[in-house]
Amino acid sequence: MEQRPKQMGRVLIVAGSDSSGGAGLQADIKTVTMLGQYAATAVTAVTTQSTKGVTDVEAMAPGIVASQMRAVLSDIGADVIKTGMLHDKAVIETVLAVIDDVAFDGDLVVDPVMVATSGSMLLQKDAVASLKTLIAHASLVTPNANEAEVLTGRLINTVDDMIAAANDILDTGAEAVLIKGGHLEGATSTDVLVSAKGECRITSDRIDTTNTHGTGCTLASAVAALLSAGLTLEAAFEKAHTFVHMAIKAAPGFGGGHGPLGHARVRLDID
Repeated sequence: MEQRPKQMGRVLIVAGSDSSGGAGLQADIKTVTMLGQYAATAVTAVTTQSTKGVTDVEAMAPGIVASQMRAVLSDIGADVIKTGMLHDKAVIETVLAVIDDVAFDGDLVVDPVMVATSGSMLLQKDAVASLKTLIAHASLVTPNANEAEVLTGRLINTVDDMIAAANDILDTGAEAVLIKGGHLEGATSTDVLVSAKGECRITSDRIDTTNTHGTGCTLASAVAALLSAGLTLEAAFEKAHTFVHMAIKAAPGFGGGHGPLGHARVRLDID
């Protein structure tokens, strides 16, 4: 009898498009694909973007976002929903309404995208409260240190500050928090994962490069892909960190600003 391939994990990515291909939906799809899983999408916004910055944003109507999600969930289904750029209050509330309405019982990975690597704002200021409501429903939330400061009102300068902020976010209802330390100073960079099970830290030497466009999207999508494949959260965190590190080192060097990662060059065994 012919052996059938192992069932692919299914990740529904709800996020914005990046015309440069370095971040957003494009980075998410590349990441999930290179990790051997299936990526479906619901586009929340279209950005005009290069490695140097974002020059325009066109938000999708909330009804279109909802219909995309429902089309995927009612047919292909999803093991994990991963959110990225949600842009405004109406879209965030729509995403939460769809998740509740279909009684989604998989993992929800929320990457609270607020600011692009270039510094451009990607979330309207009045949407932060709605984002916090979505985070309260998350299996995992993946802010960088700056985003964690906005979510908690806590200044973050050290790894201990990151852990304290993660615990603040856990108290709001999220099941686990992964705070990325790449924005902090120092020769090394530490990411921390905090949940009811405890904490896990990964520290690595900082790579001297400007090719960091889309690192946050890539890490969150890598964790989502690995969770969809059946890995534990801790194992997914460790392998996702390795994937991002390898992708930064494999960056093609495109663009005159913050260049994209080399997703397509990464080969990582997840079994």
